[in-house]
Amino acid sequence: MLIVGGGVNGAGIARDAVGRGLSVLLCEQDDLAAHTSSASTKLIHGGLRYLEQYEFRLVAKALAEREVILRLAPHITWPLLFVLPHESHLRPAWMIRLGLLLYDHLGAAHRTLADSKVVDLREHVSGAGLKSSYRRGFVYSDGWVQDARLVVLNAMDAERRGAKILVRTRCISAKVEDGRWVAVLEHSGGKREVVKARMLVNACGPWAGSFLGEVLGEQEHPNLRLVKGSHIVLPRLFEHDYAYLFQQPDRRIVFAIPYEADYTLIGTTDVDYEGDPAAVRIDDEEMRYLCEAVNRYFTQRIQPSDVVWSYSGVRPLLDEGGSASSVSRDYRIDLDTTSGAALLNVFGGKITTYRRLAEDAVDRLVEELELDRPAWTEDGDPLPGGDFADAERMLDTWSRRWPWLPASLAHRWLRHYGTCTETLLGEARCMQDLGAHFGGDLYRAEVDYLIRNEWARRAEDILWRRTKLGLRVDKPSIEKLERYMHDAVQSLGVADESKIQGAGA
Repeated sequence: MLIVGGGVNGAGIARDAVGRGLSVLLCEQDDLAAHTSSASTKLIHGGLRYLEQYEFRLVAKALAEREVILRLAPHITWPLLFVLPHESHLRPAWMIRLGLLLYDHLGAAHRTLADSKVVDLREHVSGAGLKSSYRRGFVYSDGWVQDARLVVLNAMDAERRGAKILVRTRCISAKVEDGRWVAVLEHSGGKREVVKARMLVNACGPWAGSFLGEVLGEQEHPNLRLVKGSHIVLPRLFEHDYAYLFQQPDRRIVFAIPYEADYTLIGTTDVDYEGDPAAVRIDDEEMRYLCEAVNRYFTQRIQPSDVVWSYSGVRPLLDEGGSASSVSRDYRIDLDTTSGAALLNVFGGKITTYRRLAEDAVDRLVEELELDRPAWTEDGDPLPGGDFADAERMLDTWSRRWPWLPASLAHRWLRHYGTCTETLLGEARCMQDLGAHFGGDLYRAEVDYLIRNEWARRAEDILWRRTKLGLRVDKPSIEKLERYMHDAVQSLGVADESKIQGAGA
């Protein structure tokens, strides 16, 4: 199987397929999770707003998957309580309460999170900072995920099980010869290699359509609607750990979420996009929209100059008409065998249902090949680093084992690497053993671990995807990291691409 695309869907399919005994090679033209999969709102949720669009099947499927992901990756996911301040002129209280009861019910068969409830915002801790006009609120549960790390951990597990993962490697052509796909892969240095596969998976996300047209020469393919979602990050707007869901006058919603301890994440927008998915950026109108959403609810007023970082991503959705925010986030999987070799195309989807999408995709392929390879990921082993039951107990164990390790650094590593922290630390016995300091709490030991084990090749891979330390380091530190990584990638025996061996090559 050759998988093109290293976002959450491609990585999830790679993990599922190799776990069923298939030979798997995945190539990604940039870094893992470089685009859509690292530009989400970082939520694993059913999608409360989809109830108004009668997408009950999608919500129920996503709520079931929410519980699976929380179990598979306890280090990079955790429960999050949301507060929805009530505005009677937008939606009546009975409608919201009914919707939340339905939300609870749809996930009841699997739910480990708390039921929804009504709170008095004049007394509840989440009322602090809100305008005094908001008196009633609704609290409900969902989950948080470090989205880019979810992708990397799936790729790591796929590689551990025998898959080959190539970053910064483009599939520039593919055609069927004698019942197999013959694909040409081009690495970042310009070197090209030819691989053969019985199955080709198009998991290119926003590029899924152009891959079919430009690389495979397909004349007809589903019309994807590209929808841009933008987020802004502000200095922390509130001191508690609740998140907010804000109703907008246009009936859309905006989230305000505690982010990286010292910040608040605000998002997202939904606007149609027609440019290059790799060049997507927030525009002035989106910035204004998100700032106004904050100012509508909080007493503390903010303006664009307060924004410390912003990011945008392009969601590839099936074009069914209607507004950008109302387009379904469900996915579609198309299997085409008319050329004599299997071509599986993935369209749409959301990060919460990635595992289910991967399972459905591989189910289709093994059925086509008449193989008896049952699904396994729902009840399988946790993702790398997730083999622990209690985070506080783990931190307590670490404090005794590594008393010299700062508590804040131990906590961050637990939330990024879980039990893989032991590999990261290696033989370190004191802070000096962690090596050069690159700003924030980033040390050489972590950088080397990410180069060796997580395909990090450039500073941005570490600062904005493997971690979010880009929020805490200055320009000289970034330049120092870039120089070090350039040399380290060579000295540690890795490059932008890996030598292709096995995996159907």
